[in-house]
Amino acid sequence: MDVDWLHDFTCLARTLNFSRAAEERNISQSAFSRRIKSLENWLGIPLILRSTYPVQLSQEGYEFLPIAQATINTLLDTRQNMREVKFGRSAFQRIATLPAISANYLTRRIREIKRDQHDLRVRVYSDYLPNSCQLFADGTCDFLLCYRHNNGAPYFDEGTVDRKDILVERFVPVGQAEAASDGGWNLSSNSAGSIPYLSYDPASYLGTIVEQIIGPRQPNLVLQYMVAQAEALKRSALAGSGVAWLSDLVIRDELESGKLVCVGGPEWQTELCLTAFCFPDRLDRQGQLFWEAL
Repeated sequence: MDVDWLHDFTCLARTLNFSRAAEERNISQSAFSRRIKSLENWLGIPLILRSTYPVQLSQEGYEFLPIAQATINTLLDTRQNMREVKFGRSAFQRIATLPAISANYLTRRIREIKRDQHDLRVRVYSDYLPNSCQLFADGTCDFLLCYRHNNGAPYFDEGTVDRKDILVERFVPVGQAEAASDGGWNLSSNSAGSIPYLSYDPASYLGTIVEQIIGPRQPNLVLQYMVAQAEALKRSALAGSGVAWLSDLVIRDELESGKLVCVGGPEWQTELCLTAFCFPDRLDRQGQLFWEAL
């Protein structure tokens, strides 16, 4: 069994598209398909339902996915740990988080912490929230950094972990300034016309928060685009494509420069808490120092 097959499978499970996954893996689609088939032959079970569009994982595929991810991470960590023993370097502190948090908060915060902790080495796993929670829960990552909301369901039993609330930020509907002005986009105005809507996947955590904000009200939002990641919604909003709910962390600079403007009053806003979790008994000395500094 080739470890590349596992990388191929996890990529396909994320994209659910053979062509896109083959492109990401930098091989032809036919070669990629053969490698997925080789993995299925090695296991003796079908992992992919090819008759649907987009393709879906079979039940066995869903069961095998966390095993494949854990196997890849175990191999990588083992290699890294062996190198650390050989060359005497400190272990990586492994953090699971969302792409928006990684880009807009974590990169800067790590740079600040390293000024005092010169030996700090960090490995960031940037993924969707369910995958990030799984990486944390199964021990692949030592820390989880994510959003929490008062009305959101807990990700796991928080009684088994340490939690640190880092900062609170607004979660607001915004649009590109010129487009919002020309289109009269204003959720707080009864006279507003149709407003193009850029939505999170409704199954995502932030998607459920937006649904709670809207509640039983029926604003004249016309769905134009749906995606799970905040950064993709930000790009669409900046292009003038419509209104999206985004956090201060993601759009602070654009709000200050006036590129984006709020298109709804306080009744259309809420607060999100940027929160870190860890299993304290998993942390080495460097991990404990990093946790204290977060």
